[in-house]
Amino acid sequence: MSLVEKLQWRYATKKMDSSKSVSQETVEEILEAVRLTASSSGLQPYELIVITNPDLREKIKAVSNNQTQVTDCSHLVIFAAWDTYTAQRINDAFDMTETVRNFKNDAGVAYRQTLLTNYPARDPEVNFTHAAKQAYIGLGTALIAAAEAGVDSTPMEGFHAKALDEILNLKEKGLRSAVMLALGYRKEEEDWLVKLKKVRRPKEKFISWIN
Repeated sequence: MSLVEKLQWRYATKKMDSSKSVSQETVEEILEAVRLTASSSGLQPYELIVITNPDLREKIKAVSNNQTQVTDCSHLVIFAAWDTYTAQRINDAFDMTETVRNFKNDAGVAYRQTLLTNYPARDPEVNFTHAAKQAYIGLGTALIAAAEAGVDSTPMEGFHAKALDEILNLKEKGLRSAVMLALGYRKEEEDWLVKLKKVRRPKEKFISWIN
């Protein structure tokens, strides 16, 4: 199938088959796609937490409106965004870039200083919102990568963020939960959505061309 055909195939799976597991190799490919995706200024201001532990997932399910995908999926991925931007985090990102590329230039130095001047001074909530938006770019990449691999997925916002943060001790790490992603395989006979047609706005009402 082409990529578009695979995106036609994917949907937000409502019932996962708990007896089926996604291979470690496939999961790592999906996660690597997220690691390689775009982010503002290349800062990658979020982390991925992959959870397979059954007991921990039961606790998460309890603060996620008892959505069964949390416990029935093969792998539960938490996208945890930075709670704010700090000078340390910005410097670490730029230092890594200079090390990997083995050079430093005036433009990079100036841009680093611009971020150091502007980002840490902003309200932490503004910074978290910005970082969470970057996490959603990663989520989009994960959805596409999963579809390409023939893996079902469900993006999930229906959880109590503060409670999830406490369960995972995210505050101690300077992180806050932004969104979750369940990876696994659909249980067709119990999923009410699986046979329904995909509904999207028609192209002419969704895309505008300016020539």
